[in-house]
Amino acid sequence: MNKTYYDIKEGEKGAWLSIIAYICLSVLKLTIGHMTSSEALLADGLNNSTDIIASLAVLVGLRISRKPPDDNHRYGHYRAETIAALIASFIMFAVGLQVLYQAVLKFKVPVIESPNMIAAWTALFCSIVIYFVYLYNVRLAKRINSNALMAAAQDNRSDALVSIGAFVGILGSQFGLPWLDPFTACIVGGLICKTAWGIFHDSSHALTDGFDDTELLMIKKTINDTTGVKKVIDIKARIHGNSTLVDATIGVDHHLNVTESHEITERIENRVLKTHSISHVHIHIEPYNE
Repeated sequence: MNKTYYDIKEGEKGAWLSIIAYICLSVLKLTIGHMTSSEALLADGLNNSTDIIASLAVLVGLRISRKPPDDNHRYGHYRAETIAALIASFIMFAVGLQVLYQAVLKFKVPVIESPNMIAAWTALFCSIVIYFVYLYNVRLAKRINSNALMAAAQDNRSDALVSIGAFVGILGSQFGLPWLDPFTACIVGGLICKTAWGIFHDSSHALTDGFDDTELLMIKKTINDTTGVKKVIDIKARIHGNSTLVDATIGVDHHLNVTESHEITERIENRVLKTHSISHVHIHIEPYNE
């Protein structure tokens, strides 16, 4: 068992917290939304109900990712986290479109009734609850460097903002602006789609071995500044679950023996770990003659 295994297992707590919170909040919102005829609160509750599925996908991804390497997965199963985040984005996007569709239909109703204020206070209460869930998950995701849990945390934050929007819309409808409730539902749907797109972009970028060029240049500078390195000939990096894998080809003095060249690679590995918190660094040595 290594540290990564325990980190991923720790991340499951965040996924379970999201699942339990969403079950409770979706039941509350859908019940109060039906009782008060609030389209915004119903849209918010529907969003939370599908968030349960997204959180379950994250949980499954985390559990698969901590399986040890096998004959078919020599690098382990860490990318299951990223796939889980990608699935979550698809679910969120589908919900966002459905919320937008239902809100537009509400505008066609000849007389729009203003929801009861109970709906507004319910939305405000739920936004506070899910915001605290967000704070817990975002801190945990940063600590264990989990893409899937960070996606769940972003969803939590989006839901908190959505509930605030629902509160404002319902409150406004009490002052002679009943159209503001379905209008807020449209904003809710837009925010859900926006969050889904952000998670989809990050996940697909990682799965296609995309890597931030600025960060790669910083790693290259760290390697290049290491004693014994004459030149960084080539460098690549990719994200593998919650880990970063770096492959670099460096040029060293062609008079060095194997032991001396190996010492340079160890210095590089130590510097990259200390400076960038990256432990997976593969160095290929080539003789270099200026």
